[in-house]
Amino acid sequence: MIILVMGVSGSGKTTIGTQLAEALHWSFYDADSFHPPINIDKMRHGIPLSDVDRLPWLMALQQAIAGWLQSHTNTVLACSALKSEYRQRLCLSQQVKQVYLKGSFALIQQRLQQRQGHYMKADLLQSQFDTLEEPEDAIQVDIDQSPSAIVMQIRKALNV
Repeated sequence: MIILVMGVSGSGKTTIGTQLAEALHWSFYDADSFHPPINIDKMRHGIPLSDVDRLPWLMALQQAIAGWLQSHTNTVLACSALKSEYRQRLCLSQQVKQVYLKGSFALIQQRLQQRQGHYMKADLLQSQFDTLEEPEDAIQVDIDQSPSAIVMQIRKALNV
């Protein structure tokens, strides 16, 4: 099974994904590590990514997911997956489950302003919310609770 933990930057994807993978003894990957250097440079300079920018990233993620599915490697993937078309590219089978970390703009903006050493700047948050197409077919979790409570909620919803 692949658990796709998705949401805007600052919603807690890496924190929750890491803790979930550790609790399940599964592999964890952060989709940010699949971005080509030019995308990271753009985000570092406050330039929102276009769909054209995201295409090589999505293709790399799609290839990775296909490999994990083929090798039966249970994996948690933290990935923004903001648009429905992105998620359609990544959900290659029924074995890919989506978890949407949902939070208010104000809460996430506060988190981003406190975050140190990340290339994604708080001023790009509005572009993330503008791009976000909330999934209808995902497990939806409110991020206004502790990481351990969120992980427990996800495990219960997925029965893992």
